[in-house]
Amino acid sequence: MIDVAFLESTIRTLLGGVPLTLSLTAGSVALGGVLAALAAWGRLSGVAPADWLARLYIFVFRGTPLLVQIFLIYYGLGQFRPTLQAWGLWTFFREPYWCALLALALNTGAYTAEIFRGAVLSVPYGALVAGRACGMPRLLLFRRVTLPLATRQALPAYGNEVISVVKATSLASTITLMEITGLAQKLIAQSFRALEVFVCAGAFYLALTFVIIGALRLAEAWLSPDLRPRPVARPA
Repeated sequence: MIDVAFLESTIRTLLGGVPLTLSLTAGSVALGGVLAALAAWGRLSGVAPADWLARLYIFVFRGTPLLVQIFLIYYGLGQFRPTLQAWGLWTFFREPYWCALLALALNTGAYTAEIFRGAVLSVPYGALVAGRACGMPRLLLFRRVTLPLATRQALPAYGNEVISVVKATSLASTITLMEITGLAQKLIAQSFRALEVFVCAGAFYLALTFVIIGALRLAEAWLSPDLRPRPVARPA
């Protein structure tokens, strides 16, 4: 029999972890987007030091597990507490929230950098030539031609990355943060009812993913007016 009272209690408890999950997602996506833009610029700039630095950053954070990165930042940097205190950074690295946010941002930034780079490279060369032929300076060409076309190309892959970040926030529970998964583990330790609790937790992540997918579809429709269904004209 389904224990409705227990499910209601579980849902109310897990609902309290949604703000932290959303905060981690929004913060890491925003900071990761800045890091990704810088890394993508480095890869496309043609400046050797910037290119190699961006390559190293992308290789390291795409090639190692996110869980290891979280542990290295939260537990590993704690071994250098005197140095961090001398630099005034200990107040940042002693907080699990900021450590998780930094690890998520660095990780998603590495993946997003390649998405941005591929989107820019996918802009048709003919469109750039046409813009130059119209007398557009480089900055205006980027704003009017490259950026809109690259954004439309990057949006599907970038949407998948945002969804991955939502699910990756569950790893923050390993460093004592009580987001959705952290609260779920606490409930299981108290009730020993893993099935019901994890089903509810999964439902929360599905709901967040559903909202993100809907927002991405609206963004794609707005960026692709040529793909919208046209109304059929009725004969007079």
